[in-house]
Parts: sequence; structure tokens; C-alpha cells
Amino acid sequence: MNPSSPLIFVAFLTILVAPLCAAENAEPSGGSPIERWFMQDYMLGDWGGLRSDLSDHGVDLEFFYVGSVPNNISGGIRHGAIYQSGMILALDLDFEKMGLWKGGSFHASSVWLNGQPFSDQYVGDLNKTNLVDFPADFRVWQVYFQQHLLDEKLTLKAGLLSVDRDFILPEMYNSLASINFLNQTFFFPTMAFNLYDQPFFPKGAHSLPSTPYGVPAVVLKWDASQSLYLKAGVYDGYPDKTGPGTRIQLHSDEGALFFYELGWRRNMEQGAKGLPTSVKAGGYYHTDEFYDIYNTIASLIPLGLSNGPTTHDGNYGLYLLAERMLWREQGPDDPAQQGVTGFFRTAWAPRDRNIAEYSIDGGLVFKGLIPGRDYDTLGIAGSYMRMSRDLERAVEDINKVLGFQFAEPHDYEAVVELSYKLQLAAWWTLSPNLQYVMHPGGSGAIPNAWVFALQTTLRF
Repeated sequence: MNPSSPLIFVAFLTILVAPLCAAENAEPSGGSPIERWFMQDYMLGDWGGLRSDLSDHGVDLEFFYVGSVPNNISGGIRHGAIYQSGMILALDLDFEKMGLWKGGSFHASSVWLNGQPFSDQYVGDLNKTNLVDFPADFRVWQVYFQQHLLDEKLTLKAGLLSVDRDFILPEMYNSLASINFLNQTFFFPTMAFNLYDQPFFPKGAHSLPSTPYGVPAVVLKWDASQSLYLKAGVYDGYPDKTGPGTRIQLHSDEGALFFYELGWRRNMEQGAKGLPTSVKAGGYYHTDEFYDIYNTIASLIPLGLSNGPTTHDGNYGLYLLAERMLWREQGPDDPAQQGVTGFFRTAWAPRDRNIAEYSIDGGLVFKGLIPGRDYDTLGIAGSYMRMSRDLERAVEDINKVLGFQFAEPHDYEAVVELSYKLQLAAWWTLSPNLQYVMHPGGSGAIPNAWVFALQTTLRF
């Protein structure tokens, strides 16, 4: 497919319908048929009342499409654009509405991904500048049962799960329900991807079960109060990426991944008059063996710097995520929740077994900044990820022994993102996005890159 074709189509459609969408998300009771169409919640409507009837009886269906054209316009590995897309299909069953039992539910979802790799071929960044930059595939994503217990203070979830849907989960500035940034690190910190096998390292039995990969897992959440919760989860630490996600493999030589999180939330309930605030602190531990960064890198060239790769028992990390609405334009009953939201996040992992040792990111989201565009959002965010000093030291020692610069020492990767999301209809968004990537890949070997992307989302 010509990468410019989706851009032309979306731009044409935007020019055609944008004047009709000034009253987006209003009740679709008046106006012309096309106006009511753009004001309804779903592109395909209520299916003649069938969708609402199914929901009243505990059956909800969701079809969500993301299409994106990332374009590396300067720097990086090479210039160029491609088209990438993802389709999410989800089914939710509420057992109480179905007349079965109280507090129980079932969820099943799949992901259909299309397109060629972008960051690996054009930019070279670790953070990945495009939200749907994954290998083309059709996969089962999540399939689980959930049960509320003890007057809904205890929640048990078990099945095929992705860790990024339960931990370090943004609630106010970025989510699948409200996509405001395209760089993947603002959905789930790139630091956690230290759990993947690293290039040129011996293969281990560990990885990160994040979207679009689900693994057998159990998550338990205890709501100690309206404001305080404690959550813990255990996941298969080595997701199967070879099939459609339905092949479950549990072997004794594979690692297990444990996540823990303590959360504090204030004014997040419906109708709360204060400004919403959320703070989450947690950590993870993987039980598999992980290769020592310095010894493994130094052993790639036999210079006497290392006697060969050595391993460490387990791997771990810590994180903190804080979100707060800083200013609200109207009261808590404003359906658009116009105002300014800020976020800050940091993560740390030991440098001796991880290619990155800490990261810091943060930003602001402005909603309803332009009069008459109450549901539009402007997002500004930045991320800094410090590469392991053991990795940097290994490369420097190799260069010193060789007497010339064999490789560029690794220091950091950073990105600044500016995004504007146009809410063209209740079911349709369009987002022009600009990112400046510094030190792609964690060193100065690849030139800094400017990436422009245009993304659209459709809710069917």
C-alpha cells in the first residue's frame, strides 16, 4: 500500500466533516442524519437497538481501529514513511446482568496488527515512536475471568493477561480509551523491556508479557479504602511469540514474573469536587537468570577483559507514577473534563544486568484548549532513559584496548513529543504528532531524528 494513500483519504474526510463536528459528543437527537451519525458513540451506531439490548443483558462488544503513518523526516537510520495499523476486538460478559451470579465477569480480546517495522528500520530508537509498531500478526490478547469478593474490596483476575493492562497503568493522561501520545514509552516504560533478551547475548528464558502478548497469570487487588489499594500479580515470564497466542507453555526452566503495586487515588470517583490525583509505586521481580552486562559485552571480542558471560539470579526494578489534574475549566460535572493534567514517572533497575538503569518522563495534557473544541487534547511530553554505566564502561574499555573507537559508548536515549488530538466525532479521532528523538539506540552512533506521524482511531 502506498503510505500516502491513508493520509490523503483521512485529510479529505477531515475537510469534509470537520464543520459538522463542532458539537461533538452531544446527544444525537437533533440535526441532519449526517450530524447525528457523527454525534453517536459508535461509527456503526446501536445496530437498531441490538447493541443496547445486549449490554442491558450483560454482553458488550467493542471494535477499535488504530491506523498510523509514521514518517522519519530527518536523521535516524533512513528517511521514509510506512502505514501501520491495529484492530482490537473485545467481548465482555457481566454475569450478574446475565442472571448468573454477582460480581463475576469474563473478558476476551484479540489484536490484528498490520504493517512493517518502523523504528527498527527507520529510526533505531528503543522507545519506539509509533503506538502500533509491532510485527504483523493476529493474536489472542487477553482472556480472563474476574470476580469481586468481600463487598468488592477484593478482586481476583485469572487467565491470559498482559502486565501493562494491570500495572504502571496511566489513568488520566494516556490510555487505550483516550490516546494522547504515540510514543510507546508513555504507555508502558521502556525500562521494563530490560526483561527481553538483548542483542548478541546468549538466549535466556525470559521476556515481558506486555501488549500484544498475553500469558497465564493471576492478579489480586485489595481496596483497603476508597483511596488506597494494594495489587499483586504473577505471570509466566516467557510469552510465546511464535503462534497466535493460544499456545500455552509452562516449563520449569522458564522464569516467572512478579509485579507489586501500592496505589493512592483521590477525587477519582464520579462527581468528586476536588482535582483528581493518582500515585502508584511498585516493583517487579523475574526469577530467571540474566547475563551480566559488562562481562557479556566484553567477551564479544577476546581482549582479556572478560573470561566469558556470567549470570545473575533474577532481575528486578522499581517505579513511581504520579498523575494530577492541575486545573479544571469547569466543575466536576463537565462531560469533557476540560483542563490541564500533569504526570511524572520514574523507573530504576540494576545496571549490572540491564541495558538501561533508570528513566524519567513527564508531561502535560491540555483538554479543551481551543474554544468550541472541548474534547480536543494537546499533549507535550518528554522522556530520558539512562543506559547502563556497565554497558558504557564495557564499550569504553574495548575501544581503549583496541586503540581506536570500535563502537560509540552508550549514554542515553531521550524523546520529546508534541501531539494534538482532534475529536472529529464521538467515534473518530485524528492526531498529528511530532517527535524529536535524541541518541536513538542509546548512543550517538545514529543521528538524532525528527519523526512526524498522523494517526486516526475509529470506534465501531
